[in-house]
Amino acid sequence: MINAVIFDMDGIIIDSEPFWKEAEIGIFNKLGVPLTPQMCETTTGMRLIDVSKLWYKEYPWDINKEPFEKVNNDIVEALIVSIKNRGTINKGIIELLEFLRTKNILLALASSSDKKIIDAVIDKFGIMKYFKVIHSAEFEKYGKPHPAIYLNTAEKLGTDPVNCLAIEDSFNGVLAAAAARMKVAAIPDLYNFYNPKFNIADVRYRKISELTEEEFNKLNNL
Repeated sequence: MINAVIFDMDGIIIDSEPFWKEAEIGIFNKLGVPLTPQMCETTTGMRLIDVSKLWYKEYPWDINKEPFEKVNNDIVEALIVSIKNRGTINKGIIELLEFLRTKNILLALASSSDKKIIDAVIDKFGIMKYFKVIHSAEFEKYGKPHPAIYLNTAEKLGTDPVNCLAIEDSFNGVLAAAAARMKVAAIPDLYNFYNPKFNIADVRYRKISELTEEEFNKLNNL
């Protein structure tokens, strides 16, 4: 029985992936990393620190002049500016949150983004009231696809992971939620919708508005 729903943020609450690509490509290119939009897609759902370490391993830069902390902060600040100026909440999110609240479902947000980014999104859209728990993988030893963030979010909610539904857009996020033994609703971008790797999710939707009451009841009976 589903008694809690845990939302990813980037790609689910807000279509921030284009902003991530802009910020990462802009900063990493200056460091000599030939980052492309396609390369960015391989790290979707991962923590920024893990992304930086990955690209540093492949394309080392002067870490003394540009340490991870500075690089990550530059990306975060650029991203927050884009969110504040151009960010829009994904269609159907508020309706889904309201529906779940009427069902007395526990709600949480679990994101790989730094807390500063999460706060910027929550403040912009005024959605703090919906969530009992807001958790960032910034405070975990391991990020997605490791299940730690989902396991600890469930613990903070006071429920068992098997009673949770996770809503994810990235493969790394789907892997993390599935490894935590949660039910998973995947909403990948249209380019990846038919990618067989998303078969590990319990259901797959093209957009958040497809997760209707009827669909929720079906998931509850799986």
